[in-house]
Amino acid sequence: MYLTDRTYYVLGAIILLFFISYWIVALYPFVWLLCIGIFIIFALDFAALYGLKDGIEGSRELADKFSNGDYNEVQIRLENRYRFRIRTEIIDEIPYQFQKRDFNKTLTVDAASQTQFTYQLKPLARGEYKFGFLNVYISSRIALIKRRYRFEKEYIVKVYPSFIQMKKYDILALDTRSYILGVRKTRRIGHTIDFEQIKEYVTGDDVRSINWKATAKRGSLMINQFQDEKSQPVYSIIDASRVMKMPFNGLSLLDYAINSSLSFSNIAIRKQDKAGLLVFSNTVSSFLPPMGKRSYINVISETLYNIKTAFLDADYGTLYAHVKQKITQRSLLLLYTNFEHFSALERQLPYLRTLAKKHMLVVIFFKNTELDSLINLPGTSIPEIYQQTIALQFAQEKKRMVKELQKYGIQTILTTPQQLTTDTINKYLEIKARGIL
Repeated sequence: MYLTDRTYYVLGAIILLFFISYWIVALYPFVWLLCIGIFIIFALDFAALYGLKDGIEGSRELADKFSNGDYNEVQIRLENRYRFRIRTEIIDEIPYQFQKRDFNKTLTVDAASQTQFTYQLKPLARGEYKFGFLNVYISSRIALIKRRYRFEKEYIVKVYPSFIQMKKYDILALDTRSYILGVRKTRRIGHTIDFEQIKEYVTGDDVRSINWKATAKRGSLMINQFQDEKSQPVYSIIDASRVMKMPFNGLSLLDYAINSSLSFSNIAIRKQDKAGLLVFSNTVSSFLPPMGKRSYINVISETLYNIKTAFLDADYGTLYAHVKQKITQRSLLLLYTNFEHFSALERQLPYLRTLAKKHMLVVIFFKNTELDSLINLPGTSIPEIYQQTIALQFAQEKKRMVKELQKYGIQTILTTPQQLTTDTINKYLEIKARGIL
């Protein structure tokens, strides 16, 4: 049982009246009558709230796993079994990782009725999140006391790489109207090597695909229909070293890369390619050979969930040796990493050039958006102009890195964390369309 603020106000008023009755003696018996009346009302309020053993039923409904970096819904349901309207104060014991200590929801529930509400949580790290009790404090219209109910004992939710983002981009594998999701269309250059069938010509077909022999036999225009080459191995290679520890909007660059890898692998599998995974820092911590089964995305998701790193320096020599030993077939390698200085790229460039000789290598690294905002600010003092000059120099170094990689035939993606998944899928679709793998 808990006393409400109203109870303390009433007790304070009675104390004040007793104090005044020291000088106004005639007031003294009326104050005692008021005390007795308050006690009776207090007893009635107590009887009303504690008259039922289970006067209210509450529950918390949420998914078995949360999506990292996305808003996940939590639904609270309440059922009032009292014969009068109650006022509820709901305090949910949210996992400490959210650092949300002010959760407090107030609702009024009519007699013998149900209500519900939903709130959202956005996790910023993978791992286990433990929910505590769902505390519901109820009071009647008298509101002198509150009764506490506790529901839903401790419950653990696992936060996985962003499967919400994966589902968002999932339609790309089924719908060619990719611009709906902000993914640009890529013009096909030539044909891929897989022949599918010969069909009748319809308006809009490529006239360069006309099969003249079939046309002569059939007496009507016939064309060759091609399809994207299938069952090609594609790997997401994630650098889990200290350069990926940099935060952006609460998530580290590593988690952005993990979320993007899951979405990309799902698209590749649905495009009937084979998706694989490699995670490295000073050693190779995880390796999944490429497979094309749709159920394989669950294995990839579980592996990405379990990525743990001490954020040590990356060893590209170890990466090259592992790729040379384990990946013998020409494959598409998407390398998620980050270079802040040109000298950092120069140290790893020999390994990247060697990888690019046998495989289609795409190096993905990040723009520093903080520098962009600094460059665009108007400089009004010498220190500000100096800072903008340094920021501009760093931004130019990123562009220089892109040109240096392209000089050796290495595909590059320089992107922001928000656009990482979109730009990665764009590059994959472009490579598939051009047939250069």
